Amino acid sequence: MPFTFERVSAAPVSEAARQHQARMRDGVRLATDVYLPPEAAPGDASFPAVLVRLPYDKSSRYAFFDRIAPLFTARGYALVVQDVRGKFRSGGRTLPFLQEPQDGYDSIDWIVHQSWSDGRVGMFGDSYYGFTQWAAVSAEHPALRAIVPRMTMADFNTPLRPAGRDRLGPPLWLEGVEYFAHHWVDNDTYEFEPDRSHRPLIEQFEQAFTAIGARSTWFDLLAPRQAGLPTQLGRHPFDARPVPVLHCVGWFDNIVTAHMRDYMELASRPGWDAVQFLWAGSVDHENYRLAQAPVPDEEDHNTDEAALDRMLTGYTGPALDFFDVFLKGVRPVSTLPKVNWELGRAGWRTSRAWPPEGSTERTFWLTDPGGAAGPLPGAALSDAPAGPEQEARWTHTPDAPVPSLVENSFAYLRSHPDLAPVAAREDVLAFSGPVLAHPLDLAGPIGLALHVTSTAPVFDVFAKLVDLAPDGRAHLIARGQVAVPEAGSAAGIHLDLGHTGYRLAPGHRLALLVSSSDFPLYVPAPGTGESPWTALTTKPSIQTLRTGGAHPSRLTVTVAPAETATH
Repeated sequence: MPFTFERVSAAPVSEAARQHQARMRDGVRLATDVYLPPEAAPGDASFPAVLVRLPYDKSSRYAFFDRIAPLFTARGYALVVQDVRGKFRSGGRTLPFLQEPQDGYDSIDWIVHQSWSDGRVGMFGDSYYGFTQWAAVSAEHPALRAIVPRMTMADFNTPLRPAGRDRLGPPLWLEGVEYFAHHWVDNDTYEFEPDRSHRPLIEQFEQAFTAIGARSTWFDLLAPRQAGLPTQLGRHPFDARPVPVLHCVGWFDNIVTAHMRDYMELASRPGWDAVQFLWAGSVDHENYRLAQAPVPDEEDHNTDEAALDRMLTGYTGPALDFFDVFLKGVRPVSTLPKVNWELGRAGWRTSRAWPPEGSTERTFWLTDPGGAAGPLPGAALSDAPAGPEQEARWTHTPDAPVPSLVENSFAYLRSHPDLAPVAAREDVLAFSGPVLAHPLDLAGPIGLALHVTSTAPVFDVFAKLVDLAPDGRAHLIARGQVAVPEAGSAAGIHLDLGHTGYRLAPGHRLALLVSSSDFPLYVPAPGTGESPWTALTTKPSIQTLRTGGAHPSRLTVTVAPAETATH
């Protein structure tokens, strides 16, 4: 059967925009839309500009900049939206990351030479177009005054860097590597559905590229070797001249862990710390909200126009307020909270720092593991360490992996599945804390220290922190995962479950799920030590978790103070 795909080309340019071809230093021209405030007249008025550089078609319904533009121009900003090099209407080679510092600098330079520019530029955008902001920061154009990176990271290579023979790394995040096969082949985007259970997996992508008639260079560099590549040339952005940053993160974003690492590092750096601001909401990568999850059709902004209009106010509002301070200078810095964060299930809060001042660490010890291989509540998360060492085992069967229950983790809250059926599997360990008599407010980092060994030369560990309701339903709060070479597991395994703001209500329980697969979001480790891309055969493996005695396995959460401010 022929491999089928859909080719997505550039949508028509909005009638509200004027498209230009901005020239870069090497002569390549990048398609650039300019939206001006309604009071703009030829040769009259100048405005600060907000630049967005993205690879997903500046005119697309997916990026919806024709709908965003009026919100910016009504506040007196010129909005400039550009297809990055090699994508849609822009010229140049289709290759991510490497040219973005130079192109970011040259695009800002192009803006400040326009008659409508007042010489001040900010940047805005999500995901890859959050990365292009960091790339521009690294180039240090003097006109760049502030950035608002959303749901992103300064180094997109981090979640794709594989484990070594004696060091931990991430499991094979298929969504992450597959992204390059869809979006970075040529100017267009290609939609296709590979059979992720096929072996060898790499054949599915070879068939796709043959059908398309072109290849993704970056995919070829990552798979099947998963070698990892630099995503910046020259200066790292954190070593550049500090600029004011509003970090916008989602507690349910699949890359929140990486973005919060960026924020925490910059918040600790002299020179950067004073101009770091955090907005953190109970949203996922695609801006679906916990308060609406699972999202009904009438609230799905991806398909419903009225829902999109409702979503955009909250989406753009924090950025516009930030630019009013650091780009226009019409509001004092004191009007911006240093940290504006949502306590999931309990509303918004402000604080002077993150985690909020007065927060404390609480440790839950994994105890009585003999009851872990069964349905929730399973074994115990206890306030006191276990006594003598105990253990629990589970079998990882690559041909029958633990299901993800979502096919797209970027839009996790759209379906927000109940994880209780997964917890009931024999290849998943479950631990639960006591029934809460009072609310438990989580606000800060979450860490998990486990002692796990395996019969496989390389194995994966997935951990999901969940809210176990009185009716038995279990919903995700945070997650972490790691690929472990057996030789590197003797000293224990640390999983970073990122940060969260979340309230567990009275009657609920904090629970933890541990497994060795999460399919189809991640490719199951074959159990043979071979690359998951090229393995033809698989082998079940037995994982052993130890806790107590010399091997205390434990979960550490951050608990907000009871007097945390609300608004």
